Amino acid sequence: MLILMKPTATLRQTGEVLAFSERLSLRPYLSQAQGRRVIAITREDETLAAGLRELPGVDEVRPLGSGIKLTSRLFRSEDSVLIVGGGDRGSRPVAIGAGSMTVIAGPCAVEDRNMLLECAHAVREAGALMLRGGAFKPRTSPYAFQGLGVKGLELLAEARAATGLPLVTEVLSVDDLPAVAECADVLQVGARNMQNTALLRAVGETGRPVLLKRGMMATVDELLMSAEYILATGNQSVILCERGIRTFETSTRNTLDVAAVPVLRRRCHLPIIVDPSHAAGHRYLIAPLALAGVAAGADGLLIEVHPHPDHAVTDAEQTISTEKFADLMRQIRAVHSSIRSSAATSGWAD
Repeated sequence: MLILMKPTATLRQTGEVLAFSERLSLRPYLSQAQGRRVIAITREDETLAAGLRELPGVDEVRPLGSGIKLTSRLFRSEDSVLIVGGGDRGSRPVAIGAGSMTVIAGPCAVEDRNMLLECAHAVREAGALMLRGGAFKPRTSPYAFQGLGVKGLELLAEARAATGLPLVTEVLSVDDLPAVAECADVLQVGARNMQNTALLRAVGETGRPVLLKRGMMATVDELLMSAEYILATGNQSVILCERGIRTFETSTRNTLDVAAVPVLRRRCHLPIIVDPSHAAGHRYLIAPLALAGVAAGADGLLIEVHPHPDHAVTDAEQTISTEKFADLMRQIRAVHSSIRSSAATSGWAD
């Protein structure tokens, strides 16, 4: 249920509602919507609601229903802005959300030290704000390259120290989580694991920002419900990623659901990014799909880049060169600036 405090409610009154909930062994979640404080409780109980309505400062108690709760615009009306990186890890803090254009770039897989450092420096110079790279790789074939594992994490940490770019890397299992969380600034949950509820809870409990990819056959509702698993741990730092879904079309690896960006924007407050690489499957499609994501209102992009893409160990066919990436970044900045300007003057984004 959703507890709406009066606009005049004091901090003390808000604290009394939180304490009341905690005494009943409920976890309250505090946020802001429509200029006033709101508190969400994931339990629906009319007797409990009646008791809450009697507390000083409470204006209204509404049911949230059985669908999304903590990701909902009812819980938080303003766009969430996450700050990732910074702290004692040697990376620069980066903001993502509320119309930012945060580009995350790097190789699909960490292959070796020289390649990774060359790529990290190149994407930073081109304007990327975060570095991606897989140390643990989920592959369709059990005989394909599975990543360097812990050694790959060590190389990613070295690249972060050299460039200041916060790291995004995938965690495949609860067993791998301690090592990945020790290294990464952002934990990526891949498409195959979007509904791995044990992993979702575990990454949430680390308190680290989580990049959650949409499953290849998942609906928008299912993506949001997976995000709820993370937010329900108390971790509010979740980034949603549209990376294409499987359809009958065979000319692309997946079908990029561009419409999912404004749909998610309307329904939830979390940052939304687009991964054109996994949607495309072909490098000639990366730029058009990336720019489509920008035009649709995404907060960022996740792009596979390699100094020598034809020789990439994984996903070579959908990886662009560092030179092509620099060209694409110039287009991204131009389109993003134009879209932001048009939205501000026309109000179409509302």
